[in-house]
Amino acid sequence: MKSASAPATPLDQRRNLGDGADKRRYADQAYDKLEAMISTLVLRPGAPIVESELIAHTGLGRTPTREALMRLVASGLIVQQPRRGLLVSDIRLAEHLDLLEARRVLERLIAATSARRATPQQRQDLLGSAEQMMAAAQASDLPSYMAADQALDHVNHAACRNIFAAAAVVPMAIQCRRFWYAYQHQGDMHEGARCHLGLAQAIAAGEPTAAAAASDALLDYLRHYAQAVIA
Repeated sequence: MKSASAPATPLDQRRNLGDGADKRRYADQAYDKLEAMISTLVLRPGAPIVESELIAHTGLGRTPTREALMRLVASGLIVQQPRRGLLVSDIRLAEHLDLLEARRVLERLIAATSARRATPQQRQDLLGSAEQMMAAAQASDLPSYMAADQALDHVNHAACRNIFAAAAVVPMAIQCRRFWYAYQHQGDMHEGARCHLGLAQAIAAGEPTAAAAASDALLDYLRHYAQAVIA
């Protein structure tokens, strides 16, 4: 007669939770790496997705990489086409201004909410990322500028504690980073860094109205820049 399985102990339950957290963390790391490849045009618009190459690049295994790819498909950064498989989506100039309109509303909400809800460490991290953007702009170091921009977004989206707003705005932010990388010759890193610093300072000071205004100023700059590219 077979004995019944022993019930899970609290230690077993914690281990299971830990395993799930590890899987989630690995998937997030894979997503960040693939996002960076798309936004910096390592994976160019229209490029085919070769899963084995991406698994080797992330170094995180098949499951986290596949989960990251599914998230990128859901956000529209990767598209699936009949007989061609997965491809990096195109940059659509005609739609970019519409994207910025939608992003403006979400970023305003996120900024104001972050100003109310951010922890002291998050406020420090926002300022640190913005200062890194300023330093990278001074050095004309675009890769460091983009990495600091991504880091600032991560902290800001976590600080607002609104998972729905953050999930909606992330694909738009990536599209904007990719647009900047593609048309960097018409951008102004110094002005972009100053706008991000103003946003970080307002959030760090705990001033929701000022944070919303700073978010609008950043989106004003991004719209002006996009109009110059499209014209």
